[in-house]
Amino acid sequence: MYKAQVKSILSDIRFWLLVFFLLRLVGITNAPLEAGHNWRQSLTNMIARNFLEVRAHILYPMIDMAGEKSGIIGSEFPFLNYLIYLSASLFEYTHWHGRLINLLISTIGLYFFYKLIKSLFNKKTAFSATIVLTTSVWFAFSRKIMPDTFSVSLVIIGLYYAYRFLQHGYRLSLILFFVFTTLGILCKIPALSLFSLLIIPVFVKGIDTGRKIALYTAAGLSFALVCAWYFYWVPYLLETYRYELYAPKGIAEGVKEIAPLVPELLEKFYFSALHSYLAFVCCLAGLFMLMKSKHHYTKLGIGVVAAVFVVFIIKTGAIFPTHNYYIIPFTPVMALCAGYFLAQIPPKYQYLLLVLIGIEGIANQQHDFFIKESELYKLSLEEKTGRIIPKDDLILINGGPSPQDMYFAHKKGWTTENENLLDPHFLDSLAQLGAKYLVVDKTKLTHTFQQYKSAYADEYYAIYELENVADKKYIP
Repeated sequence: MYKAQVKSILSDIRFWLLVFFLLRLVGITNAPLEAGHNWRQSLTNMIARNFLEVRAHILYPMIDMAGEKSGIIGSEFPFLNYLIYLSASLFEYTHWHGRLINLLISTIGLYFFYKLIKSLFNKKTAFSATIVLTTSVWFAFSRKIMPDTFSVSLVIIGLYYAYRFLQHGYRLSLILFFVFTTLGILCKIPALSLFSLLIIPVFVKGIDTGRKIALYTAAGLSFALVCAWYFYWVPYLLETYRYELYAPKGIAEGVKEIAPLVPELLEKFYFSALHSYLAFVCCLAGLFMLMKSKHHYTKLGIGVVAAVFVVFIIKTGAIFPTHNYYIIPFTPVMALCAGYFLAQIPPKYQYLLLVLIGIEGIANQQHDFFIKESELYKLSLEEKTGRIIPKDDLILINGGPSPQDMYFAHKKGWTTENENLLDPHFLDSLAQLGAKYLVVDKTKLTHTFQQYKSAYADEYYAIYELENVADKKYIP
């Protein structure tokens, strides 16, 4: 009796999703200071904080590093940012709300992935595929303040309800499909690759024609809203407010950028996606078995998603091979292939391989849960700038292209490279645009700006007044 209960619990995916959820709570209250992708997380929080402090208009995401401009940018639809804002409205603003929100939604997404695969295949395949996906790149990025696993989770939930609608005709399922898939793709357009799976019902003769029409009507409206955001509203924001977050490439330009980065591109598939070489081998084995199987609709689905994803890779150009999180929308497909293979082998080997895959995947990502002590000094920057610099004064900081330093400064202005600060004309030009203070991270630049009045200095930061800089003589 006891053994049967234990076996039942261990075979329940909800138990393992809870275990992995709790495991990822380690360091959940960390500020975005980890080595990987702190800049993107800082940007997400920056937009959310501006919703709270400046204007809570979801159509006008705003950043702090646009200098004298408004800071309104053309970006992904800021749904995750807005959820962080709503959380901060109910509670006090903290750096980590987005981590917990993403972890909650991404875990729910894993459960719906399981339910969908179980409905299309069987429990054994669904269990294996879900464990592989959980310990993949999903493991670390589902707790980052970024919309990548968040958006894909919403689309997976929507696809499950699309399946339910086609199967049973429930009107609520159709509504939920529309809501979740629309929000998911709006949050991150690469999730559109999974949305392309909706081509499959066209070829399934057993589905009621009326349901197909209803589903494709909802899907068409969803796609229209996505196009309206990315191809009308984002260009409008860019043209009006002159600040761009991303720049899609043309086909020829994208191929040209990717050509010298083929090794890095391949790495995104054989390692970054699953973070386990063993899982990748299982993925290849599963793909081979699927191609030889009679799962014709599955083969069609994999082919369509892959084709759309290739277009996405080309449109991002050099960005895809050099950023590991861009593989996230395709990872569920790879996890399905791995899960299919694992489901074909005897259970004792299946579970042994899942344990080994889990250990390898987590071991390759555990470093992302901790922050180096050498980065903690940045948490003191807001107190220093808040005490020295008037609230609405613009600053210049040597944060490079990353928004992280400006985010922790909790000011608006410019962030630039170290070498620009040594240009005798650069500071003058920004002072003319309204920069009032120079904030120097001394761990990045040890130069002393003697030509300006020092307002503050310690081991890590120096703050200088830039007023009347045009009348001051540059001293190298």
